[in-house]
Amino acid sequence: MTSVATPPVTVGQKIRMINGKLEVPDNPVIPYIEGDGIGPDIWRASSRVLDAAVSKAYGGRRTIAWKEVYAGEKAHAKFNTWLPDETVSTFRDYLVGIKGPLTTPVGGGIRSLNVALRQLLDLYVCLRPVRYFEGVPSPVKSPGSVDMIIFRENTEDIYAGIEFAPGTPESAKILDFLSKEFPDQFGKIRFGRPDSITEWNRLSNESYPNGTVQVGIGLKPVSHHGTARLVRAAIRYAIEQNRKSVTLVHKGNIMKFTEGAFRDWGYGLAEKEFGDQVYTWSEWEREKEVKGEKAANDSMKNARENGKIIVKDAIADIVLQQVLTRPQEFDVIATLNLNGDYLSDALAAQVGGIGIAPGGNINFITGHAVFEATHGTAPKYSNLDKVNPGSVILSGEMMLRYIGWNEAADLIISSLQKTIASGVVTYDFARLRSGATEVKTSEFGDALIRNMG
Repeated sequence: MTSVATPPVTVGQKIRMINGKLEVPDNPVIPYIEGDGIGPDIWRASSRVLDAAVSKAYGGRRTIAWKEVYAGEKAHAKFNTWLPDETVSTFRDYLVGIKGPLTTPVGGGIRSLNVALRQLLDLYVCLRPVRYFEGVPSPVKSPGSVDMIIFRENTEDIYAGIEFAPGTPESAKILDFLSKEFPDQFGKIRFGRPDSITEWNRLSNESYPNGTVQVGIGLKPVSHHGTARLVRAAIRYAIEQNRKSVTLVHKGNIMKFTEGAFRDWGYGLAEKEFGDQVYTWSEWEREKEVKGEKAANDSMKNARENGKIIVKDAIADIVLQQVLTRPQEFDVIATLNLNGDYLSDALAAQVGGIGIAPGGNINFITGHAVFEATHGTAPKYSNLDKVNPGSVILSGEMMLRYIGWNEAADLIISSLQKTIASGVVTYDFARLRSGATEVKTSEFGDALIRNMG
């Protein structure tokens, strides 16, 4: 990253975190990145919708002081850096921000700007609400059954980026270390030895470059601390929002000491910190063993009737089936980084695609949050005033709710429901829906503002 000069803010005040709670002024400064490709188009529409909702909800008493900061192609063109230091420090200083889609730099440097921001600001929760809006084209029969909140761990797992390229000295060092210190584990790497190269060449008539071992290495860290703060946030959310269950989604049947540990640590935290407010499947198993299945089932039933949150778990691949066949069984989901990536996009497809899928990256301890479009930059549509701005608009709705401006957030939801139900949609929905009125990005924003009650 490189230091650049950004203009000072002359209006507005900072959001603060005081005694564990956000203190939000009536005119908060909120930094934004408009994004690459279609970013400028959707940001222009989205910011107008957000401003209109705030103005209508509070009669002009509250306003947002937007502060532009830079990342991606615009930053590279202006400052010859993909992610200026000032962008990160501004998000850190003002606590809450929003961003459009960013390109992934090609040819070295930062692996992903989105991942970099999450890591640098320690935004350990990727919050992805998934719900259906009547009138949105869907590939499933009952998309209205989908109403879930995904808490995806954002800083660990394979996305931590601890990787070593095939054929490099670094990869060779890791392989050598495993060979010497953990020979049993090393034996599981099928083509990690020079003699395996010779055998492979003989069988397949292929050659390794320069006769070197070509094995890429990636490490998957999962910590107790990282698990605890994610699961804690998910259970607190479930309690505050009167949800029914929290499901720990994992692949612990195979990855026993990472994803399996995630499940076990999650159950442990639930029982230790929220014992009076939850009932876990782990408790059910213990009671079944001591008192029998009927007694355990009675305890589960009593817990539900008394309003306790049921904390359960499910294997990741099974969940990807069950969110299609019986989505009503899932409410709040807590899961690791890679599982959460797969699951949130698969669920978004059920309710109309990532074009209207919002996302927020949050540190519930420090208060830092960056809300974002969850789709890509779609450069072939840039500056055409064509694409759906719903993802940024709904991410902004999440942001308003996060800072406690629920009345403005409610206006956006009701307006979006009314607009889509009336058939006024952008091209992505219009091509899949008979009788729709196709509008431009800017015109969709206009329609939302008109429909704000």
